[in-house]
Amino acid sequence: MKNGWKDFGNPIVVLGIICLVTSLLLAVTNGVTAPIIEENAIRTANETRQALLPAADTFSEVAVPAAVSDNVTEIYRADNGSGFVITAQAKGYGGDVPVMVAFNAEGSIEAVRFLDNSETPGLGQKVKTDAFQGQFSGMAAEAFTISDIDALTGATISSRAATTAINAAIVAYDTVKGA
Repeated sequence: MKNGWKDFGNPIVVLGIICLVTSLLLAVTNGVTAPIIEENAIRTANETRQALLPAADTFSEVAVPAAVSDNVTEIYRADNGSGFVITAQAKGYGGDVPVMVAFNAEGSIEAVRFLDNSETPGLGQKVKTDAFQGQFSGMAAEAFTISDIDALTGATISSRAATTAINAAIVAYDTVKGA
């Protein structure tokens, strides 16, 4: 039995062409969809900020000061002076637990919204429930511990991550509110 180009070369060339075409199609698809995905993420973040601090008209991004924890990713100031919305995160059980915290002009937490995360469904994902998020509204912008809140049963790590992220946002707020 003779093994030649037809037995070994043709399949390799055909598979190589299929891989090349597939790679090109994926690159084109990514090039078309990436700007749309980024635009949707920005729109969603802006809508979330507006929902958390409805008294604000528009927002301007503030540079995150070097003295602020690495847990803080974004700081936005309401242009009409009604407060700030700060995005922070902390390490939870399944990864980072990001949160947006709105502070009103009086210096208290207006609202909290936990964003998409990789916490355990049914346990750590409960940080996104209205009951858990709602308990922070009206709290003074002062550091607190996990014993000061109604932590999630069976999700201590997620509750601790939530506390750490919100405390990082409080520190950032205290740092930038007078600036």
